[in-house]
Amino acid sequence: MKMYFKALWVFGVLFCLLLGGCTPQNSENAPANSPEISDEQEQETMSYECISQSEAKALMDGGTPPVILDVREQSEFNEGHIPGALLIPYTQIEQQAEEKLPDKDALILVYCRSGRRSKIAAQSLADLGYTNVKEFGGIIDWQYEIVK
Repeated sequence: MKMYFKALWVFGVLFCLLLGGCTPQNSENAPANSPEISDEQEQETMSYECISQSEAKALMDGGTPPVILDVREQSEFNEGHIPGALLIPYTQIEQQAEEKLPDKDALILVYCRSGRRSKIAAQSLADLGYTNVKEFGGIIDWQYEIVK
């Protein structure tokens, strides 16, 4: 009986390897009717960039001032925010972005409390056609100046 299960297990492993070997791994092996993704299309699907907080701070202190976008709620913003930040709660991005962020090519640095909402907001901005969106996490990790 043990030998039967061992043989069955070996057969199963070999079968899986055989199936895996038949699957195309890159576009060279892809069937003729499968869509190929060009480098340009791949870059278009890259919606926003995640950067470190030190990189965000360097951009804030650099030449052209970026838009610093806080996507928390008004009460959280009132408790403390990064100097110069603009508030648009992440649930309101689609409704307010066009009015408050008219330049779709402007550098926009997005943050929230911990980083979850800023990722959602950054993706929403990218979906709306904003081309230079960088998400840098949450204010709970911010080691620089905060306005209270």
